[in-house]
Amino acid sequence: MDKIFMNRLSFYAYHGTFPEENRLGQRFYVDLELILDLRQAGTTDDLEKTVDYTKVYERVRQEMTETRVKLIERLAEQIARRLLADFPIAEVMVRITKPNPPIPGHFESVGVEIVRKRHES
Repeated sequence: MDKIFMNRLSFYAYHGTFPEENRLGQRFYVDLELILDLRQAGTTDDLEKTVDYTKVYERVRQEMTETRVKLIERLAEQIARRLLADFPIAEVMVRITKPNPPIPGHFESVGVEIVRKRHES
């Protein structure tokens, strides 16, 4: 199978378990890999034979900015389910990175990555 990838989609949102995360918000990054057969799109040059990146971005933006959850695990799950429901993809990888979580220590970021297949959704 082939792959469409979208890297480092950036959103300011209000997810987290701590009250200050819900009040102040923070930056999140989303990476996606959409697994599907791109052969027809490649041979016909027809947008209808692939997945429109702008529509994928909009679905992710809605989940990131119009909902609020405590766990980024849940957020990743919601994004994966929505993309599998709305687009003709066989599998999706969703990675959400939280670059500045309110936890002590020195690190670059924390995050989750999930992979979901159409038959699992």
